Amino acid sequence: MSQSRHRAAAPPLEREDSGTFSLGKMITAKPGKTPIQVLHEYGMKTKNIPVYECERSDVQIHVPTFTFRVTVGDITCTGEGTSKKLAKHRAAEAAINILKANASICFAVPDPLMPDPSKQPKNQLNPIGSLQELAIHHGWRLPEYTLSQEGGPAHKREYTTICRLESFMETGKGASKKQAKRNAAEKFLAKFSNISPENHISLTNVVGHSLGCTWHSLRNSPGEKINLLKRSLLSIPNTDYIQLLSEIAKEQGFNITYLDIEELSANGQYQCLAELSTSPITVCHGSGISCGNAQSDAAHNALQYLKIIAERK
Repeated sequence: MSQSRHRAAAPPLEREDSGTFSLGKMITAKPGKTPIQVLHEYGMKTKNIPVYECERSDVQIHVPTFTFRVTVGDITCTGEGTSKKLAKHRAAEAAINILKANASICFAVPDPLMPDPSKQPKNQLNPIGSLQELAIHHGWRLPEYTLSQEGGPAHKREYTTICRLESFMETGKGASKKQAKRNAAEKFLAKFSNISPENHISLTNVVGHSLGCTWHSLRNSPGEKINLLKRSLLSIPNTDYIQLLSEIAKEQGFNITYLDIEELSANGQYQCLAELSTSPITVCHGSGISCGNAQSDAAHNALQYLKIIAERK
């Protein structure tokens, strides 16, 4: 939807004088240009640079709406869209129609909800934006990203990000937080590659990787290991806490990652973090006189936490 306000008559553009800029000729010569590009080139040549302002930003859970106003010379137009870019395109298109004095000029603005990857260079794709737009198109909740792990030496850091969409998740890793986030989004998009844009479907028909272990599932699990944990005092000498935690993780369907902290604690002990891929993510700290002791302490603390959660009603 677009609206326009004509403040004053636009200057004539179709004179045949040598050197005079013709908007119509430029559109014909460069049909692949977007409305924003066409209007910008017009502004550069006529010294009336388009100015865009956001009039309204209504970001709802499923269908956000943006309204942008563009002013170029004496022409002011507005456009609406489900993204800022689309709203700007439509405002620019309305301005061009007035400048050309021909409402039949119509630009094919790509639908931002379902971008066509085959028409874009792979390195220019934005999987994060594409996943969000896909979620909006199908009426799903918007994806959420959580940085779950950061490790490696200073010159070679590695980040792990978890992307949650409805009740499902994917994990991405990368040399930067942004790359890890992109990789997580790309994994979801790969699962959706066969979805037709016209179909509004439930995620449960597409994605087979659920969040797995939740606090609710822990409390109601009939599993032998988790019920043994509920009865355990976790204070028996020489207990292999790392092995016990590993057995519970296998039974309940979550992963464990141990992250050794390079810096020693204030009292000179080694430190470690144990991360459990439960929902929500669980991270427990441990310390000891060696890396192995620190891991065992972290596993012990994780078991104590799981025990408390599993016993709650």
